[in-house]
Amino acid sequence: MTKRIFLIILDSFGIGNAPDANEYGDEGSNTLASISRSSFFKADTMKKLGLFNIDGVDCCEKEKTPIASFGRCFESSKGKDTTTGHWEICGVISKTPMPTYPNGFPPEVIKAFEKQTGRNVLCNLPYSGTKVIEDFGQEHIKTGSLIVYTSADSVFQIAAHEDIVPPNELYEYCKIARKILVGNHSVGRVIARPFVGDFPNFVRTSNRHDFSLLPPKKSLLDFIKSSNLDVFAIGKIKDIFVGQGITNHIATKNNTDGMNALDTAVDMDFKGLCFANLVDFDMIYGHRNDIDGYAKAISDFDLWLGSFLQKLSDDDMLIITADHGCDPATPSTDHSRESIPLLIYQPKKAPINLGTRNSFADIGKSIADILNINANIDGVSFAKEIGGTL
Repeated sequence: MTKRIFLIILDSFGIGNAPDANEYGDEGSNTLASISRSSFFKADTMKKLGLFNIDGVDCCEKEKTPIASFGRCFESSKGKDTTTGHWEICGVISKTPMPTYPNGFPPEVIKAFEKQTGRNVLCNLPYSGTKVIEDFGQEHIKTGSLIVYTSADSVFQIAAHEDIVPPNELYEYCKIARKILVGNHSVGRVIARPFVGDFPNFVRTSNRHDFSLLPPKKSLLDFIKSSNLDVFAIGKIKDIFVGQGITNHIATKNNTDGMNALDTAVDMDFKGLCFANLVDFDMIYGHRNDIDGYAKAISDFDLWLGSFLQKLSDDDMLIITADHGCDPATPSTDHSRESIPLLIYQPKKAPINLGTRNSFADIGKSIADILNINANIDGVSFAKEIGGTL
């Protein structure tokens, strides 16, 4: 009987081979394959779990006797962003893509934002998060105008120097934008992007904060909570689900915080789901096309993972997956449409090959079944296949 499930999202750790990648301009993108070529890449623990035995993964040597069940999931939703990926993992498939703005936001959005914040807007174009503060940071400091930009994803991002606009004030501006961005302009996330320093050495800080849309229907988290079980959120999970279906939360600023929080959670007595997002892979390395940095971060996680496995009880389950890709070896600095890995470790259960799943939502549906919850969510359960039903 499984009492606790630890679900870890390696943010942007895609494994390529999405059948519809060409529809998103991402044909050939493969985050795992790209970072595996770095001399800093080491994933011995995930190799033992079966990472390189997954269908379509051919970048490293396979494990002869994996200790975890393994597979891959294709995405059913329209999109390749954080919100869409996490929602689908939790049983909410998005049939309609969230709006994106390749030419910037329309005048009615920007004028309303300027009027309600009392500050003018700079940029208003798709941009790299580090390049945008390099190009517009000085003018922002001189004028007090807010740097607004987007990407290939459905995001409205606001960058501001912490000496000009303190983080709490920036968060208020994000709340204003979130109220404006409704209806046809319901972007997935409004993101605060504070930075510090002097030109040309501006640096984004860890005071980022996301303001997401509410899921359009109940997710796995709502059904777990309403069944009087725990939903322990670590990192930006709370932001992505706007706090819905969450019973406990630990905020984090980086992967180290996230792994420390997981170490705290595994020592706690709870029943239900511990849901963690490790954001550095995406935010610091994927979006900055830092192949070696991404590889080092995965190696650090893999080393930590070896010790974490030893802390799991016989009635625990560990699931490791991702929400999309962000291939640092491609010219793009945006997310990439990729399949995601699925690794499921149960200390006393024999592992199997789960093959290819047609939706991320199969993960959430399976978790519901494993926790013996009647959840009306999308997805096809693999709980019986891994011997996880009660």
